[in-house]
Amino acid sequence: MVKILDSTLREGEQTPGVYFDVHIKLAIADMLDALGIDIIEAGHPLVTPEIQHSVEEIAKRGLKAKIGAHARSLKLDVDMALSCGVQFLGIFYCVSDERLSDQDKKLHQAVDQIAQVISYARAQKPDLLIRYTPEDAVRSPFQNVLDAATAAVTAGADIISIADTTGFMIPGTPNNLYDYVKRLKEELGKKNCYPQIAVHCHNDRGLALANALDGFRGGAEIIDTAVLGLGERAGIVDLATLLVILTQDFKMKNGWDLTKLPEVYQLVSKYSRISIPVNYPITGENAFTHCAGVHTQAAIRNPLHYQSVQPEVVGRKSKISLDHMSGIAAVKYSLDQIGESNLEKDFVLRVLERVKDVGQRGRTVDLPELKYIVRYLREHSPC
Repeated sequence: MVKILDSTLREGEQTPGVYFDVHIKLAIADMLDALGIDIIEAGHPLVTPEIQHSVEEIAKRGLKAKIGAHARSLKLDVDMALSCGVQFLGIFYCVSDERLSDQDKKLHQAVDQIAQVISYARAQKPDLLIRYTPEDAVRSPFQNVLDAATAAVTAGADIISIADTTGFMIPGTPNNLYDYVKRLKEELGKKNCYPQIAVHCHNDRGLALANALDGFRGGAEIIDTAVLGLGERAGIVDLATLLVILTQDFKMKNGWDLTKLPEVYQLVSKYSRISIPVNYPITGENAFTHCAGVHTQAAIRNPLHYQSVQPEVVGRKSKISLDHMSGIAAVKYSLDQIGESNLEKDFVLRVLERVKDVGQRGRTVDLPELKYIVRYLREHSPC
C-alpha cells in the first residue's frame, strides 16, 4: 500500500508567480480530500501570515486527509506549525558536506539539532506524524544521510523522505532510487529503525515520475506529488499521471476517485494561471483525442486500439478531432454525432474536403462548426 502526499499548496506555491488565495486553497484541499489523498501539505506557516492563516483554516476543516505543515529544523518553525493545528509536520535539514560547510557546521552538530527539534515536536504533540527530510539526500554522502535519519527516527520521526532535490537520479544507472531506497531501508533496519520511507522527486531532467516509481518499487511507502507537477524549477511528480499508473498498472486499490481529477486540475490551472499543456498525459486536452485517419478509423471501432487508459476512469471521454489529417470514417462518425447519418457518399466527401481545407489553416473543426459546413454545402450544392 502506498500513500500519496500532495504538495500543491506548499511545493506548488514555490512555482514562480504562483499564489493561491485562502478561499482557493480551501477549495483545492476539499477536492484533494474528495479524491482520496492521504496527506495534504498545506504550506510553510512561517513564510507569511497569509500562509499561516491558510494552514490554520485547512487544518480545522475536518478533512479525512492528514493536514501537514513544512518547517525548518528550528523550534520557532515547529511552534508556528503546531499552533496551526496540523496533524503532520515535515522537518527538513540538508546534511551534504557543502551545505554544512556553508553554514560552518559539523555533521554531529547538525544531527544533534535535527534530533532535538524532532524530540521537541514529539513532546508537544505525541500523536503528531513527523517526517524528516535530508534535503538533496541523493547527492549527499550516504553515511551523512544515514546518521541524520537514524537520529531523527530515534528522536521520534515516523517518516524519512528521500529528496531528489535537483532531479539528479536516473533509472537504470548507478544513481537510481530503487537501489537507494532499498539500501537506506536495509541500513536503518540494522539499527532497529523502521520508518516509513517517502520519495520527493524533482523533474529537472524529466524523470520525476520514473524516479518516483523506481523508489516505490524499491520499497517507498509515500510519494510526493503536485497537481500539474507544480513546484520549484521544473516541478515535481504530476499527481494525475502517478495515480493512473498506480491504479491501472500496479493495481493499487487505495479508494482514490480518479474522476475528480479533471475538476481539481481545472481549478489549479485557472488560479495558478498555468495552462494544462494540450499534450499532457491524462489531463491534457488531447490526451484522449484521435486525429489521423488510420487512428480514428480503428479508435471508432475500439478506442483501446490507440489508448492504453480508459478515459472514463478519470472522468473523461474519447474524442475524434477533425482536421487535415482526417479520413472519411472520422467525418461519418462526427456527422452521426450531429444527427446527419444518412447523407450521400458524394456529399460526405465534400464535407471531408471542406474539413481538410480548414485543417490546413491550422484549425480543427468542432461539432458546431461541422453543422455550419453541412448547412453551407447544402445551400451551395453543385448544379
